[in-house]
Amino acid sequence: MPRPRSISDAELLAATARAIGAHGPGRLTLAHVGAEAGVSPATLSQRFGSKRALLLAFAAAAAADAAGPYRRARAVHDSPLAALHAAADEFAGHLSTPEELANHLGMLQLDLSDPEFRAHAAAHARAVDAALRELLDDAVAAGELPEGTDVPRLARALQIATDGSLLRWALTGDGDPAALLHQDLDHLLGRMP
Repeated sequence: MPRPRSISDAELLAATARAIGAHGPGRLTLAHVGAEAGVSPATLSQRFGSKRALLLAFAAAAAADAAGPYRRARAVHDSPLAALHAAADEFAGHLSTPEELANHLGMLQLDLSDPEFRAHAAAHARAVDAALRELLDDAVAAGELPEGTDVPRLARALQIATDGSLLRWALTGDGDPAALLHQDLDHLLGRMP
């Protein structure tokens, strides 16, 4: 009879995210993930089979929860725009150094060069877009954004602003990433007709 699992796949994938932030996907080893999760590399091999399979599982899980930050924020904020800012805080909260962002951006290379990873990245981008559109539709309905707002275009601009703001922070090292992200989002939203 197999032993019961003492650590969930979700916990192992969270440890994978931390290990990617520390080492990047290229230098990442199962030992790095195991150290983060408190399990042996053999446990990861048994569960996922290989580093590639672990990274694909990580990418699939990230795509499946891409709308999660927006939905969690919306559940606790009456204001859709306050929820948008809370989700931005969650994104920025995962970053402590420019190097950590650079390590996470290493996944982008996999996303762009490998069709299996690209499929997950595309699903992630579509899910974020849908979550942003839902949030912005709520903001229009609540009167936080004007009637006639081009919600699809604004959702795209917000996604680009979020990615660009965090990348600029990593390049310059200036300021707090959450504060800078808030300023950039507020500037973009303040330009609405």
